[in-house]
Amino acid sequence: MLKYAVGLAVALALSSGHVHARQDGVKIGFVTTLTTPAGVLGKDMVTAAEIALAHIGGKMGGKDVDFIVEDDGFKPDTGKQKTDKLVKSDKVDFVTGFIWSHVLLASRKSALDNGKFLISANAGPSQLAGKLCHKNFFSSSWQNDQNPMNTGIVLNQAGVKKLYIMAPNYAAGKNMVAGVERTFKGEIVGKDLTKWGKDAQLDFSAELAKAKASGAEALFVFYPGPAGPALIKQYEQAGLRDQIPLYTVFTVDALSLSRLQKANLGGVLGSFNTMYWAPDLDNPANKRFVTDFKKKTGRYPTHYAAQSYDAIMLIKSGVDAVNGDMSNKDGIRAAMKKADFDSVRGAYSYGSNHFPVQNFYLRQVKADADGTWFVSNVRTISENHQDTYFSKCKM
Repeated sequence: MLKYAVGLAVALALSSGHVHARQDGVKIGFVTTLTTPAGVLGKDMVTAAEIALAHIGGKMGGKDVDFIVEDDGFKPDTGKQKTDKLVKSDKVDFVTGFIWSHVLLASRKSALDNGKFLISANAGPSQLAGKLCHKNFFSSSWQNDQNPMNTGIVLNQAGVKKLYIMAPNYAAGKNMVAGVERTFKGEIVGKDLTKWGKDAQLDFSAELAKAKASGAEALFVFYPGPAGPALIKQYEQAGLRDQIPLYTVFTVDALSLSRLQKANLGGVLGSFNTMYWAPDLDNPANKRFVTDFKKKTGRYPTHYAAQSYDAIMLIKSGVDAVNGDMSNKDGIRAAMKKADFDSVRGAYSYGSNHFPVQNFYLRQVKADADGTWFVSNVRTISENHQDTYFSKCKM
């Protein structure tokens, strides 16, 4: 567990692991993955949240913020235990973070049944967008199906008729596959759902051989975290770079590109992916965020970081609206639903299920002026895109 007392300008980690927070402060619990190889994603999220807290002077509604970080260890049971601790022991007002859909689904009741606000800064399982929606749940990211749905649109625009699909076999992986299948108008000539979790499959040679033999005109993959660079390296080694164009979601980001560039795996250059955000989106909030993130880390932020930054700003918009009166949950909720803050993605709104209605962009991996690989905005695919599950939400 990491615990931060957020003061005038920056979150300060205390080596003792304990903070005596002011009783009238705002308490935010942050559940993410800090250990296992996937911990690089969680650390990116925490860094961005710290930058957001620094940007607001460590205050919301005129009150000090107490920011408590917990490691879910990439395990649903651990995530639930840590959420229970934040709610019952630390008595937080908000619980946010959550990279993984299966961890969020296991943890949701611990927060929501105890009257806390739950803000997902990444995971967007279909259940929470539909039948399990809740008045106190918000997303600062997207619903899992949305990015691949927009990839399907791009594939159609590119004239692709035959597609091969690869994704890990867990909740988000299944959502990603469902998303691209929902909009892609051609033929799915092959599909592999591979082992995920602590012992996730990282050898994709058999699946890539099948893709090569399938007659596919494009390969769609979803492999977040360390699995992404492994997949791309093997894709290039299999000689597919000039045979089957690669389209990805949540696979190519600033973390994976850093490793791929060091390994000189140029197969990723020119590849396409879809996202609601890009580091070169032209708005003041994004420019400030990207600049300060690069100063702190020496590299571009990931979308995980962008969403975490926005999660803090979303919470602030709710607390500011009630002047720090944490008992006024109706006021906090109503303010957050307005999405009235300067998001790094630009202006967006919330649907009836509290998932963002937002633009999605086609991005391409390029080298910037300094030769650093990054994901650059190419064009808008969809404006004000809404997930398909909101009609099942009975809030």
